[in-house]
Amino acid sequence: MYTSRRKIHKDKDAEPTEFEESVAQSFFDLENTNQELKSDLKDLYINSAAEVDVSGSKKAVVIHVPYRLRKAFRKIHVRLVRELEKKLSGKDVIVIATRRILRPPKKGSAVQRPRSRTLTTVHDAMLEDIVLPAEIVGKRVRYRLDGSKVMKVFLDPKERNSTEYKLETFSAVYRKLAGKEVVFEYPITEA
Repeated sequence: MYTSRRKIHKDKDAEPTEFEESVAQSFFDLENTNQELKSDLKDLYINSAAEVDVSGSKKAVVIHVPYRLRKAFRKIHVRLVRELEKKLSGKDVIVIATRRILRPPKKGSAVQRPRSRTLTTVHDAMLEDIVLPAEIVGKRVRYRLDGSKVMKVFLDPKERNSTEYKLETFSAVYRKLAGKEVVFEYPITEA
């Protein structure tokens, strides 16, 4: 039995939602119809999918993929996102690796928490995943007088054409997942 159900594996064998089923079906259809992606998508699957409101009627689809498969997804990221955006009626698609945050160890405990499981590291890695294919070239944290923080993230100007129209989506998705305000910009280059 080879169906779209093989394209989604949820933790603890939970049942996928209707929306996740439709995203898995899109993956399945892509694998069967798109010849250039067929061999790459053969062994790939997703963990979950969610819809995020960006602004007004605009929506984004956030697809969580297993951490182990993130490199394989990164290889085909640009083509995969373009095809999925066509299939999912023009919604912005963002692919993120599923990462786990562990609580800090108790006082007196000999167990060390790996650095890759800290909240800060996971949020930074999530930010890197969201802005793919662009790269982050700089970050600034701005503290306002009322005590609120706004993080300014500077993206690589080389990818400006492929990511500029998604900047609003990037900040909305990061706000939803991490609960932090982020403003994305491109550094001003002096000629």
